[in-house]
Amino acid sequence: MFENEKTWAKYSANNSTDEFHKKFDQAIEQERKDFGKNYPMIMAGKEVFSNNQFQVRSPVDKKLVLASFPLASQEDTLHAIESAREAFQNWSFVPYKRKAEIFREVADIFSQNKFNLAAIMSFENGKNRLEAMGDLDEAIDFMRFYAEQLEINEGFSKETKSAYPNEKTRSVLKPYGVWGIISPFNFPSAIAIGMTSGALITGNTVVLKPSSDTPISAFKFVEAIYHRLPPAAINFVTGAGSVVGKTLFESLLVDGIAFTGSKEVGMSGFKTFVEKRPRPFISEMGGKNPAIIAKTADLEKATDGVLRAAFGYSGQKCSACSRVYVHKDIANQFLEKLVAKTRSLKIGKPWEKDVFVGPVINEAAVKKFNRASEIARKDGKIVCGGSVLSDSQFGDGNFVEPTIVTDLPKDHELIKEELFLPFLCVEQFENFDEALELANKSNYGLTAGVFSKDKNEIQAFFEKIEAGVTYANRAASATTGAMVGGQPFVGWKDSGISGKGAGGAYYLMQFMREQTQTRCE
Repeated sequence: MFENEKTWAKYSANNSTDEFHKKFDQAIEQERKDFGKNYPMIMAGKEVFSNNQFQVRSPVDKKLVLASFPLASQEDTLHAIESAREAFQNWSFVPYKRKAEIFREVADIFSQNKFNLAAIMSFENGKNRLEAMGDLDEAIDFMRFYAEQLEINEGFSKETKSAYPNEKTRSVLKPYGVWGIISPFNFPSAIAIGMTSGALITGNTVVLKPSSDTPISAFKFVEAIYHRLPPAAINFVTGAGSVVGKTLFESLLVDGIAFTGSKEVGMSGFKTFVEKRPRPFISEMGGKNPAIIAKTADLEKATDGVLRAAFGYSGQKCSACSRVYVHKDIANQFLEKLVAKTRSLKIGKPWEKDVFVGPVINEAAVKKFNRASEIARKDGKIVCGGSVLSDSQFGDGNFVEPTIVTDLPKDHELIKEELFLPFLCVEQFENFDEALELANKSNYGLTAGVFSKDKNEIQAFFEKIEAGVTYANRAASATTGAMVGGQPFVGWKDSGISGKGAGGAYYLMQFMREQTQTRCE
């Protein structure tokens, strides 16, 4: 029976958090010794090194070179695609029970090594130790949950009603072929592994292109699984999106794409991919996620929930809360409490025990933050934060302050556009219907939260909110933290194309197509 990994929760329940921190500290020291290595691509079952490389530097300290990876060419990518196509028959006919067994084996390996893998991630993308461990837990959960789903559905093959007495019929879901997997920096284990596992465990072969900011975490998965599969069932190609991603979108030998990233790249890739023939394109493309704070809200829960959703991992989650609509009668109390809690957050090296806010991922994110802050000062009011941190403690990293803005026009660009930053816009409303209207006034529809003691308001929220993942009175986080198996992660509107959630019962079916089989006697 599938159970979520929930590492921190289990250590907390056993009153052994000191042991958790001790193991994390040990893992940090162990992984420091490995920095600066040259890593390969993996194609056709072989490790492929190259002199044409790019460096992976830590956003915490840009002088720290974590790794060097090959800069793949178009020819490299095409070779990976062709290799995956050749491997398809060998992998697709492996019995589904063996496929499930392989993913459980890799999940166990990740579980045994999760402190080291989380420590790597903390350096690689700047997640604090709890966020990094949560990412690893989610990756492990995806592998185990999808293995269970494959077995529960008996390989997605079942008898159906016979049309005539002399016929026996069956419905079988079969893999498409080669899938391109394009994963982002913010969940370099969970999302890369989740999408790749969905494609692989259903019998497809894969070309995985990780974010160039965070390829180490994805490599660790491929390294653990590729020798358990037929050669070239999984191929790992690193490099520029303008080369590797573009080639995956344009190749007619690719049968499906799973993509997580920006709306601009996702929609452009989707249009290219389906231009010459219809093919499945599974995407999650961000959000501009609202939280509604009703007049009856518990302000402690509401401020805790918004704080964690807006500033956890420096707002660099597609599910992060970036808009708050608070009832005008409690707006001042809410804002005062939220600002005080935000100012108490510790900013620093994310692998340190008590740090909550780490860096943003790269210099482009810092520039975007500067621009947003300048606009906010001009068109609204910054009540907390708004500055890049550049003194000796932060000078070599991409550190910015968690920022809260008020008094912006309701249709302002900072309220409408996804920033992927620790940047929160707070606005007031007079009645609950207005709040719902404002919350829904977005092209995105990924996550949303509400805080209210009024059951009718909560029911109205669930009935009318236009978002795929919704929460009421969730102090742990107003809009983030979906759990595999319990809270399928799905985007509506411009946030996604397929309408089926990762970590849910319908996710794997997207990687397969149905065949009806009729045998006549």
